[in-house]
Amino acid sequence: MVRKIYNTYLTAIVATIGGALFGFDISSMSAIIGTQQYIDYFNNPSSDLQGGITASMAAGSFLGSIISGLLCDRFGRKTSIQYSCLLWVVGSIICCAAQNVPMLIVGRIFNGLCVGCTSSQVPVYLAELAKHEIRGKVIGIQQWSIEWGILILYFIGYGCSFINSTASFRIPWGIQIVPALFLFLVLPLFPESPRWLASKERWDECHEILAHVHASGNREDPVVLAELMEIRHIVDLESSLNSSYLTLLSKTNYKRTIVGIMTQVWQQLAGGNVMMYYVVYVFEMAGLSGNVNLIASSVQYVVLLVFTLPVLFYIDHTGRRLLLLSGSVGMAAFIFAVGGLLARYGEPAASVGGNSNIHITLENNYGASRAVLVCSYMFTMVYALTWAPTAWVYAPEVFPLYLRSKGMALAAAGNWAMNFALAYYVPPAMNNIGWKTFIIFGVFCCAMFVHMFFMFPETARKTLEEIDDLFAPGALPAWRTKPGSTRLEDEALELEAGEKATFEQLDKPK
Repeated sequence: MVRKIYNTYLTAIVATIGGALFGFDISSMSAIIGTQQYIDYFNNPSSDLQGGITASMAAGSFLGSIISGLLCDRFGRKTSIQYSCLLWVVGSIICCAAQNVPMLIVGRIFNGLCVGCTSSQVPVYLAELAKHEIRGKVIGIQQWSIEWGILILYFIGYGCSFINSTASFRIPWGIQIVPALFLFLVLPLFPESPRWLASKERWDECHEILAHVHASGNREDPVVLAELMEIRHIVDLESSLNSSYLTLLSKTNYKRTIVGIMTQVWQQLAGGNVMMYYVVYVFEMAGLSGNVNLIASSVQYVVLLVFTLPVLFYIDHTGRRLLLLSGSVGMAAFIFAVGGLLARYGEPAASVGGNSNIHITLENNYGASRAVLVCSYMFTMVYALTWAPTAWVYAPEVFPLYLRSKGMALAAAGNWAMNFALAYYVPPAMNNIGWKTFIIFGVFCCAMFVHMFFMFPETARKTLEEIDDLFAPGALPAWRTKPGSTRLEDEALELEAGEKATFEQLDKPK
């Protein structure tokens, strides 16, 4: 029998390779759509067609997210993530061999099916495995992994852009296979979610994993026993409840469902991923072209990567609400600034840098051009420090155990539905309304600040079972909730003092 690896951080680093696949997809388009080889081979895709090519992955991800909720409840979090990697391998092979646009779209849909599963269920897997006091840091590695994926494949794509043949885009699309195969082969070395095991009445395995995660294998540790008893209490309460997708809309659960879904939807409507997919277009408006544009775009990805790292060290201390609220304000300011600069100083043009989707340029205004670059980088910095990692942390926390995989599947499906809509919408929007596209995203940032303030409670440093109380009747209003928890520690102290029955002393669950 293969010895399991229980280190939570190492588990997160390996599992979030699934997030890196999402990042690879972003760069597999953004680093390539501006190259002449791609444009010539696929017959200069129109704005509508390019939007469809980019959005096809999101369409597959939407479907993959919905299916993943059913698969993860039946087969387990880890197993579902592992086998979804095979879909990525198939999709990458089809993209690499693409002879025309329909074949490319089919390959990207297969890639999307995998990313839909990994993007929705990796956060669930890590949330159910990690200690509550470091849960934000552990799940936040998902976003950092996405950004590594973006950066790595972007530079691979940039390097291959100097190849004067179709290999310039086939090589990056083929290289994507490697991390998916690695994840498929290595993930069995890590433990399953203890909470999923508990939901299947596999209590001994659940106890063993909690002991290794919390106490280096000590099954009698008070914290281990306290958490095991909390999980048992919740499983007993929820064992007779309906766990279908429709239950997410019940009177008991609809508020937390709205919160979970809208966390993911707002992350898209804030404009962060749009600035990643179409950063080449933004910098073409700023008057950059060719290699200068590609290098400037890569700086955007470096900013995203560098400024996400500090968040992992303070997300569990500052809390989720402060990051999400301050991020909404900062992103609104900088994306309004980009739109305002283009409106005030932009000059109309039939096309820019050979791109017929862009009709406004700052090529003749050096100051305004560089201001757009700075504001774009600042927008990305704020996004990296706030919404980019926090949305992935927050969404899986708000759902109850018996609905967590389906709830996160639906939340991620909301993310991918918006991703699809925006990926398809942005090229025609830039073609038809130009700078006004950025104003629309600024308005979204303002709206999400209001929604967040009144409806999203604080979840930092609370156990997943304690978070259930935040949505119970009579719970504190969202704006009065704060980070922190004492219940698990109090129960552990009672167990240590012998004032409370241990798990073994209670009746075994049926």
